Amino acid sequence: MPTSPSAWRALLTLCLVLATSACSTLPTIVPDLARTSDRVQMDGANGPLSRARSEAVLARLQAGGKPTSIFDRHLAFEEAVAGTPLVIGNRVTLLVDGPNTYRAMFAAIEAARDHIHLETYILEDDEVGQQFAEVLMRKQRAGVQVSVIYDSVGTLGTRREFFQQLRDAGILTVEYNPVNPLTAKAGWDVNERDHRKLLIVDGRQAFLGGINISSVYEGGSFSKRSGRSSGSGSRRDGDKSADALPWRDTHIQIDGPVVADLQRLFMGVWSTQKGPPLPPRKYFPDIKPAGGDVVRAIGSSPDEPFSLIYATLISAINSAETDILITNAYFVPDPQLMDALKAAAARGVKVVLLLPSKTDSGLVFHAGRASYTELLEAGIRIYERKGALLHSKTALIDGVWATVGSTNLDWRSFLHNLEVNAVVLGGDFGRQLQALFARDLAESSEVTLDAWRARGLRLRLKEALSKAWEYWL
Repeated sequence: MPTSPSAWRALLTLCLVLATSACSTLPTIVPDLARTSDRVQMDGANGPLSRARSEAVLARLQAGGKPTSIFDRHLAFEEAVAGTPLVIGNRVTLLVDGPNTYRAMFAAIEAARDHIHLETYILEDDEVGQQFAEVLMRKQRAGVQVSVIYDSVGTLGTRREFFQQLRDAGILTVEYNPVNPLTAKAGWDVNERDHRKLLIVDGRQAFLGGINISSVYEGGSFSKRSGRSSGSGSRRDGDKSADALPWRDTHIQIDGPVVADLQRLFMGVWSTQKGPPLPPRKYFPDIKPAGGDVVRAIGSSPDEPFSLIYATLISAINSAETDILITNAYFVPDPQLMDALKAAAARGVKVVLLLPSKTDSGLVFHAGRASYTELLEAGIRIYERKGALLHSKTALIDGVWATVGSTNLDWRSFLHNLEVNAVVLGGDFGRQLQALFARDLAESSEVTLDAWRARGLRLRLKEALSKAWEYWL
């Protein structure tokens, strides 16, 4: 999806998807039915915290943000749905765009002493991909065990020789759900994809978010002047084509005890895909507290009854009291997400969506725009990012509940993909994400209801045709 695949690749993928899809549905999120306890479980480096200490952490989080009862209202439900605890003692670092993220990832890889786990949707055979290959092979030869999961559809354009060089160096690899059924070891369902972007180093440090491994991320995405203006967002930009635009994306680096939960997600995929045996290593070392951030790691899989990330997000939106700030690359909301956003706006919550103005996936782009009229009429504000190809997936609610990850707000992410997100609680990280959101708004154009209603017939037809395919996009 994210590296402008050739026409044949996109057509092949769509044909395979349509040939193998079964019509799944999204769950109805009813908090009162799922909520089992008012107590929010919290873990630290040495296991579960006492009730008194957990309550003290929640009190500190509430004091550090704007006045809100979001913690009281939905954290226990979120925990019941997500199945993983809130973990204290972490340090979360916000990483903006490819160059910053790759520098941090390379530094972590170079410092590895025991093992490296990499799980990615796209791993290109280009300059950036070769840089990753070289440093990973060098670490493998130095005695650090490297294991890589890559998605078969996401790497259709990558030469097989690229992965063979990794294996020749001793790196263990798993091709997730191979397109070729003859090479599949865990059943064949080409519609189910591994869309996660996850790097774990020594079981102590993790990176996750929206950034794949590709040279499209070589440049930064912020200009020196604001491109903000008011309009429909439907006109053609006069700056650059989508192929020439820099990519705007968000990643995070996490140091601390919650990395163990991310490690379990990686090893779970490795096991279900019947990867080669992992050599003995310190996959779950004792981890000392690294900071004051409270984090929950959430993975979603099509094998589960419903998307844990979807249920968590709906819960947070339903609990919002002041504002909801969402940035997303592929926005094709299902009816329940639409209702949750409109209901929030109706009760006075400020809802702002930051979406792309250009994209590498025209069908998804226009299918999402088909919802604009209904959202704008509900009082929801929509901005489209200019001067960059937006690929970020973040949300900030009431300034204290934040999530960053690989999950798009579309049917594919919620039903058909493996995804991974981190939920970060507290005002400190919330303020960082809010500042980044403001920077993006300064590079965006607002979509007004009057201007949107005046868009041409050609755009309306594209929206109608694309929306008919939204379930499979």
